[in-house]
Amino acid sequence: MPLRLLPSTLVDRIAAGEVVERPAAALKEIVENALDAGAGRLEIVIDGGGRRLMRVTDDGCGMGAADLALCVERHATSKLDAEDLMAISTLGFRGEALPSIGAVARLSIVSRPAGEANAHEIRVEAGAKSEVRPAALGPGTRVEVRDLFFATPARLKFLKSERAETAAAVDAVRRLALARPEVGFTLVTDDRAPVSWPARTADAAGRRARIADVLGHEVARNALDIDGTREGARLTGLAGLPTYSKANSLSQYLFVNGRPVRDKVLIGAIRAAYADLLPSDRHPVTVLFLDLDPEGVDVNVHPAKTEVRFRDAGNIRALMVRTLTDALTAGVPRTATTAADRLAELAQAHMGASVLPAAPLRIPPAAAGWRQSSPPTDWRQSWARPEGWEAPAPDFAGPPAEPDAGAGPALDLGLDLAPAADARAHEAPAQADAMDRPLGAARAQLHETYIVAQTQHGVVIIDQHAAHERIVYEKLKAAMERDGLARQMLLVPLVVDLDPAEAARLAERAEALERFGLVIESFGPGALLVREVPALIGEADVPALVRELAEHAAEWDDDLPLERRLLHVAATMACHGSVRAGRRLRPEEMNALLREMERTPNAGQCNHGRPTFVTLSLPDIEKLFARR
Repeated sequence: MPLRLLPSTLVDRIAAGEVVERPAAALKEIVENALDAGAGRLEIVIDGGGRRLMRVTDDGCGMGAADLALCVERHATSKLDAEDLMAISTLGFRGEALPSIGAVARLSIVSRPAGEANAHEIRVEAGAKSEVRPAALGPGTRVEVRDLFFATPARLKFLKSERAETAAAVDAVRRLALARPEVGFTLVTDDRAPVSWPARTADAAGRRARIADVLGHEVARNALDIDGTREGARLTGLAGLPTYSKANSLSQYLFVNGRPVRDKVLIGAIRAAYADLLPSDRHPVTVLFLDLDPEGVDVNVHPAKTEVRFRDAGNIRALMVRTLTDALTAGVPRTATTAADRLAELAQAHMGASVLPAAPLRIPPAAAGWRQSSPPTDWRQSWARPEGWEAPAPDFAGPPAEPDAGAGPALDLGLDLAPAADARAHEAPAQADAMDRPLGAARAQLHETYIVAQTQHGVVIIDQHAAHERIVYEKLKAAMERDGLARQMLLVPLVVDLDPAEAARLAERAEALERFGLVIESFGPGALLVREVPALIGEADVPALVRELAEHAAEWDDDLPLERRLLHVAATMACHGSVRAGRRLRPEEMNALLREMERTPNAGQCNHGRPTFVTLSLPDIEKLFARR
């Protein structure tokens, strides 16, 4: 077959396959053009997932008749002052978007520059361009795309449902709105009410306000401010608390010089910063803005401009990991506020509903005349009981005894006065200085698992095992970085039986485990001999620890850095060496744990990413009881 030049219309359709992958991609290009034109206000209309209609109206600089005719020609752009592709400061620069869209859809552009009396319009249908003609429009530009891909029907088969395409288009607009808080956005779709995001300031406060507008106030409340610099690059924005995570990475919004991107270097840096705080199947919520010299980043590596390449990727990665790590470990421990909100919602949902226990307490008629006696010294003896009533056992091990049959018929009040918790508030009096601390003063232990602490402004509930697990883990890491871990030799070495394959796999990693103070050696097929254990894990269940390490040793492949493998070992050891649920703590032990949490980095979540405590402020508690 001889060589030949392709027709211009076919060239445009081929280009459209790269630039206009779906309606959201076309909408993104049009909105970026409006932002580059200096728009301060945008109105975006989407119908049928963008296939039937996409309309973007802006109040930017506009175009005259000559520029309007040129804008639909291939590789015509006003965004490159020179031929240097390493100094690009605009969102668009290729000059492919409008002609590519016009090659596969019905495109209409009406524009009027500020100061001119008349607007002009040009139409492009399946690559055929009309003459420029007068039109009516205020200052700015209106771009309308109808019947996307009507000229290439085969492409329609690869589109998803209208709902899915609408969601993708809305997400594209959402990302651009986050990048430009100083621009007001109005978004209208056929399946939801119109949404308006007012213009905000371009500083940190304006960005936080725009994030709250676009992503919700819950995101802004559960995120930390980020600000760091390194060798001319600056990272700002918000990073979500580890306890406020998602099941996928779709809530990670990344911007490089104001451009929304999905870059592997940046995503990998976020994963590394949170690796010590989240399980592998959870992803943090981030809105991060990276600003650097345009010559330090190549934005011309992908037709859709969603990928970039950094000149010094190592510096960018180090900046992100260090800045995020410092923000996550600084200050007092914090956890997500959503737990209190859900409790309040639960209380509202059940307001007025019957919550009587299944096995009500039966009280004799004489009890109707009960009176509270003088102020009691012990709440378990705070009632003057009538004759013929048998009091519950002091330890509340079981339900109250039934009254004597001769005492008369029982009155069913539907009450259960026997507590289900070890609430020993009188044993842990609150001290004023402790209540001023972030985690307050311990007042009680519930179900021998949860510590209840009182602060000046509310209540904190702490999971004692999760909290101590993080404390032990951070001590293990610090000791390893400083001078290695102290080890204690077992008086009698332990023999742990395992699956032969697991035993062999763990024995191969004996040298790495020794760095953490766990000294093991092979003891025949399917067995390991444990001679020394880390001193920090105390009276841990060593056989259970070895078995769990053996189960996870297969995940420590050669592609995983040694540091990450060792930290996984440390996390497992910390879990087995921490205070277990079900252990009764003395008041001084509970308060010591709270003070240690306040000094420990990342104490807001355990090694598995679960929250270690939940805070209920007085307003939260008042909501639970409908007092506000």
